[in-house]
Amino acid sequence: MKEISKITLIILLVLLGCTNKTGSNDDAISSIDSLPVYLSLANENNIPLKFKQNYNLKALNIILSQKDDSLNKVNLFKVANRYYNMSDWKAYFNTTKLILERSEKSKDSVNMAKAYTYLGDYYLSQSISDSAFMNYYKAEKTYLKINDQLNLAKTFLNKANLQYNEGDFFESEIAVFKTLSILKKQKNVNELLYESYNLLGVLYNEREEYKKALEFQNSALEILQDKTIPAELQYKAASLNNIGFIYMNMGNYKQAKSFFEDALKQKNLFEDRASLYAILLDNLGYTKFKLNDSEQLPNLFYESLKIRDSLDLVSGVVSCKIHLSEYFAFHKDTAKALELSKQALILSRTTTKFVNTLEALKQTAVVDPKNASIYSKEYIRLNDQMLKAERKMGEKFSRIEYETNEIKDQNSNLQEKNKTLVYVFSICTLLGLFFYVYKTQQAKNRELIFKQQQQIANEDIYNMMISQQNEIELTRIKEKKKVAQELHDGVLGRMFGIRISLDSLDKVDEVEAASKRKKYLAELKNIEQDIREISHDLNREKSELINNFVAILNKLFEDQRNTYSSKLITSFDPNIKWELISNIVKINLYRIIQEGLQNCNKYAKADIIKVEFEIENDNLILTIADDGVGFNTKKTKNGIGLHNIEYRATECKGTVTIKSAKSEGTVLIVKIPIDPNNNLQYNDI
Repeated sequence: MKEISKITLIILLVLLGCTNKTGSNDDAISSIDSLPVYLSLANENNIPLKFKQNYNLKALNIILSQKDDSLNKVNLFKVANRYYNMSDWKAYFNTTKLILERSEKSKDSVNMAKAYTYLGDYYLSQSISDSAFMNYYKAEKTYLKINDQLNLAKTFLNKANLQYNEGDFFESEIAVFKTLSILKKQKNVNELLYESYNLLGVLYNEREEYKKALEFQNSALEILQDKTIPAELQYKAASLNNIGFIYMNMGNYKQAKSFFEDALKQKNLFEDRASLYAILLDNLGYTKFKLNDSEQLPNLFYESLKIRDSLDLVSGVVSCKIHLSEYFAFHKDTAKALELSKQALILSRTTTKFVNTLEALKQTAVVDPKNASIYSKEYIRLNDQMLKAERKMGEKFSRIEYETNEIKDQNSNLQEKNKTLVYVFSICTLLGLFFYVYKTQQAKNRELIFKQQQQIANEDIYNMMISQQNEIELTRIKEKKKVAQELHDGVLGRMFGIRISLDSLDKVDEVEAASKRKKYLAELKNIEQDIREISHDLNREKSELINNFVAILNKLFEDQRNTYSSKLITSFDPNIKWELISNIVKINLYRIIQEGLQNCNKYAKADIIKVEFEIENDNLILTIADDGVGFNTKKTKNGIGLHNIEYRATECKGTVTIKSAKSEGTVLIVKIPIDPNNNLQYNDI
């Protein structure tokens, strides 16, 4: 069997290696294929813990990279189970919390309840009983809500085991009977039925109701005739041990001995459940001791002690040492008996289970009669403390249930109150909506009037720009006529004369032709100079046309300088091609500058105002900065002026940024996107 397991492991490792070598195009497929391999390796008993943790983490990373759906949560539970089996409690807790968060987010009640159960198991492993009970109780309420009877029965059984461990026997018994009432209506639940009957047998044994205890343990044994229950769980050995323990408590050591011996004969007991095997050795040894049967004694105690010590079962070690102390005390080896009882007492004090310490105190008092009164006093004090702790824990469990139900009742009352509040709120909302619509309509009317006024102002600016353009166009036509006359009457006539003269050189001898040729070349140079001057005149005309918008702005800047004492500094990026920018943008820019200067004049109290135009990354950027008093941009509400600026920038698909602080001036930046293919040319024309 072990050889087959090793072969399987090697095959999985080879497959994993092949999967990792796949190309980048197959990453998604390799991750899906790798997941079952990693999960299988993480559950392999023959692999060291560190490697299993690493495989489980790889599986978790693959799951987290996938879509969060029901299958994803199933795989997350598989990862959590493997961490539980490894006793990696921190990773188990974090994985379970992740499942719970995802389930709450997707309102997945089934997986929420399961996650609560897993959290209960975690807190149980950490001996935090109240938190374990709270999570089991949350799982119970969720399963009730979704009517999942089978899982509800499992949750009742979890609660019953927890309550039994904390000494709350009465509530534990109630929880078991709730479990049985559900299971009797279910099919294929023999394993849960066994656990329920077994727990009832243990409970009645604790309460010294031995007849009922034997009845339920025998019922548990009958269920084990179902061969579908895995033999490796060793339930039969556990039940035989429990029956033997009942007879031992009844003082029937002979009957108890036979059950312990039958239990030890179960196949593969030590391999499957070493802890149970150690318990049976200890119990068998104790019954033999009580029957004065010295065969295998004290070896049975020492063998049990060795196994329990290797498994770090502190309670079991304490039990073995107490039994050894009794054995040596019976054989008059008082020193050995006292040594073992004191070791048991010291070790028991390191645990949270008072029962171990009570048993150790009782035995120590017997073997150390001189100090028996001291041990007896401690025994009484500790016993009272244990009873109070058990009662307190039982009350805490009841309080958790009560407070949870109280919250539910309060929520129901709140729902009724909320209905009344909804009616009142609805009426108030309708009234508020009426006033809101009224005020909104007023605001829309004001905005409409404002837009009409803006439209009129924009039309005035546009007409002014068109008028200016017409005047420039007339001037350009006149200049064209003048250039045409100059070219026709001056340049062309002179060039025609030179061409005729050059033709006549063919009839003149070479010496005379050379001197005339120099004269004609000099004349061509003069004509070239005249053409260059005409070209410069045309460029100046073009510059005037291009700078039409700049001229309008300069007129605005000149009025600013003449009217206000602040120093105005302006700057235009020469790369801006104004003739290719739409009139809509120019009009809005003009108004923004006008509004910006007005704000500076009214509020800033600035000594210096700067207005700059520049091109940056296909954006036309206007910056208006002053060194005035500034303001707090977070606290100050935008006035109508700033609102207008933002509105105009938005019309040009631009943005507005305002940077200011008290006593640090103000910077207004307007950024308007420009399409270089349509609006700007970066090459020289």
